[in-house]
Amino acid sequence: MPIVTLTTDWIQDDYYTGAIKGKLLTACPELNIIDITHHIPPFNTARAAFVLKNSFCHFPPGTIHIIGVNTQPSAEEKFLAIEYEGHFFIGNDNGIFGLIFREQPSTIVELPAADGDTGFGTLDIFVQAACLLARKGEIAALGKTRKSFTRSIPRRATIDRDIIHGSVIYIDSYQNAITNITKELYERIGKDRHFEIALQSNYYKLNRINKRYSDTSVGELLALFNSLDLLEVAINKGNAAELLNLTTSSTIRIKFFDKKKK
Repeated sequence: MPIVTLTTDWIQDDYYTGAIKGKLLTACPELNIIDITHHIPPFNTARAAFVLKNSFCHFPPGTIHIIGVNTQPSAEEKFLAIEYEGHFFIGNDNGIFGLIFREQPSTIVELPAADGDTGFGTLDIFVQAACLLARKGEIAALGKTRKSFTRSIPRRATIDRDIIHGSVIYIDSYQNAITNITKELYERIGKDRHFEIALQSNYYKLNRINKRYSDTSVGELLALFNSLDLLEVAINKGNAAELLNLTTSSTIRIKFFDKKKK
């Protein structure tokens, strides 16, 4: 049974969601439609990319991912279908693909305009492309092959001698603040030295990395590397981002000291 996922910047009960699902099932009754999320803030391609980048790999190969985020095309932004690591992605070339893919995709296809375009590209064009892929799995038949897509540069942590400068890139359902500081970078720069994590211009500080949330008392601030191997700031059974006023523009700094840990 072919799987189609939906990631959009609509709300769950908007009629857009029902229209897409209805048209998909009318054209391909055998589809298994999975909602990844319909709670992406409007036009927020960075958040959509983070969610999809860290979830698509857990679906079976051959899954088709429709990205209904910031889908108004322009002369510069075309609708694309892309094959990457055995999965298919359909969306607008608005920079989101560059945030999702680590390597060059195997195939990139520009989707043709629909007859009688209604301005609802996700309904008019994405559904048709998804159903063709579900039936045949031949992406090259969808349109004109291209070599590239719009590249967006993800926010990366930077290094200044013994300091890692990072930023919050995602706030999860528990108001945990996930940063762009990887475990690999922390270990490579830290070299098992003492350190201090500073939040919000040194107002909050930590000097310990937890293995579990429960290693810290309920209500206390903590830091750990999560399942994505990204540094996360949280409050055990609390709302860190809300209480500390952390947003996706907040900075995180780790300063290492010469003294080694005992």
